[in-house]
Amino acid sequence: MKIAVEGCCHGELDKIYETIGYLEKKEGVKVDLLLCCGDFQAVRNEGDMKCMAVPAKYRTMQTFYKYYSGEKKAPVLTIFIGGNHEASNHLQELPYGGWVAPNIYYLGYAGVVRYKGIRIGGLSGIFKSRDYRRGHHEFPPYNPDTLRSVYHIRNIEVFKLKQIQMPIDIFMSHDWPRGIYYYGRTEELLRKKKFLRQEVESNSLGSPAAEELLAHLQPSYWFSAHLHVKFAAVMQHPPKANAAPRVTKFLSLDKCLPYREFLQIVDVPERPGSSDGLEYDPEWLAILKATNSLQRTTAHPWNPPENNGLHERWDFRASEAAMMQVMEDLSGELAVPDNFSQTVPAYDPSRPQHNAAPACSTNPQTTELCATLGLTDLYAHFGQGGDEMRRIQGSTGGEEDDEDGQSVGSADEPSEYPTDTSGLSSSVNPDEITIEEEWEEEEEEDKSNSKGANLSDVHTPSRLVLPTPKSDASPVPLSLLMNLPPPAHSTPAVARTQEGAGREERCEEEDDDEDASAVRILKRSSDEAQAPDSRGTTPRIKRRNQVIYTTVEDEEGED
Repeated sequence: MKIAVEGCCHGELDKIYETIGYLEKKEGVKVDLLLCCGDFQAVRNEGDMKCMAVPAKYRTMQTFYKYYSGEKKAPVLTIFIGGNHEASNHLQELPYGGWVAPNIYYLGYAGVVRYKGIRIGGLSGIFKSRDYRRGHHEFPPYNPDTLRSVYHIRNIEVFKLKQIQMPIDIFMSHDWPRGIYYYGRTEELLRKKKFLRQEVESNSLGSPAAEELLAHLQPSYWFSAHLHVKFAAVMQHPPKANAAPRVTKFLSLDKCLPYREFLQIVDVPERPGSSDGLEYDPEWLAILKATNSLQRTTAHPWNPPENNGLHERWDFRASEAAMMQVMEDLSGELAVPDNFSQTVPAYDPSRPQHNAAPACSTNPQTTELCATLGLTDLYAHFGQGGDEMRRIQGSTGGEEDDEDGQSVGSADEPSEYPTDTSGLSSSVNPDEITIEEEWEEEEEEDKSNSKGANLSDVHTPSRLVLPTPKSDASPVPLSLLMNLPPPAHSTPAVARTQEGAGREERCEEEDDDEDASAVRILKRSSDEAQAPDSRGTTPRIKRRNQVIYTTVEDEEGED
């Protein structure tokens, strides 16, 4: 099965699907599935744009609305997680996942689904310690604080994922698991992103929550984005009990822009006899049911229950009986229903609504799933101001009981998660200060290549050779390396100038130092590049000026 993996989308669906189509034609392959690792930007209309944490002048509709309205349909099944640049009011409608458009599926705050027998999981958002122990308390209209905190990962989602016992094939996170950079070509990464050196050397870059999940889930593949750089690694985990040691192949990709390595096709064996459609995962749904009483919408700190003598129940792993009950709840049908429906009007270019307010709509998909499995739609209850929600909101964060009177957690206990004492990432990434600045910077760097590249000049390797893991475990044999068909970036333009060819040589110079036999990967251009002598109205960031951003506050670093 051919799976296309995308880094940060930033709403560029047309270009991403165009690139997949080009690659399919050139390589003679058929892509079965597209996985997007965050910053998807599922913006339906002008109201949604006001719920994205981006500068106002760069809140543009992009192309998702065409797929939401039905003007276009995704040519390949697309599954995505949320990042830190999202229409949060839209994604909050689907806390347990669902269709945001025909053939485009969101995994929710956290989720696991199956496709052709492959288990695919994901965790949306980015890690920030100050919000990690809070409930999902944000609701539109957001204030400047909640506009950002709404996409911060919560401990309840990590707790749910840590109940998983069955093997996961693929897992996605937006930010990287902390420490993964030690298992790849670290120096090559730091040559590309010099400003990350201090955090890499202190092991404070990345998400400690994702690090824990990586150690627990040990998926075959882990895909990420966020840092806007392509990076591969192989991590061999220590064996669990008497089981054979597992290996995780990690790949992070760039953002969807000209001359960026933002798309990679991975060949994953599908399981014979499995269904061809997208399916629910019984173990995950059983975990959702078991942990439903742990849901919180208060901003007060809270820790999940643990085996410390204070809680009657701390183990929420799914039993066989619980999974059988899920099957009964679903009447034996695991296929995800094709029940997408519009919940707000789609953007109409001929009738712009610049003063549209953010929508706060319940989603029939969530309503149906909650009714089927007995889950709580916290977004709906929050919006309706129901009695149950007022009870939950009134929590002071002390010892709380579930409906059976069992202790389910306490905010006063020390957390098992390293949220308060770890180094944590406070990276200020000059490529990610704000969306518009990184775009402008890229135009500045690539303006000499605005005419793009010739299709016949594109060279792609037959596979991506991953580095030997830097661990005490025995080296991973070559047979375990990721067999990756060629990467793609953005759809190339027609002509390639001599000057552009020279820049391509310079861009790939560092890679050649690492592996002289590596086949060059052309970073293709698009028709959006500026002319060399043109100049936009937004100030551009110069490479020589990036040092001034090393003192930017942590909040800016999120972008």
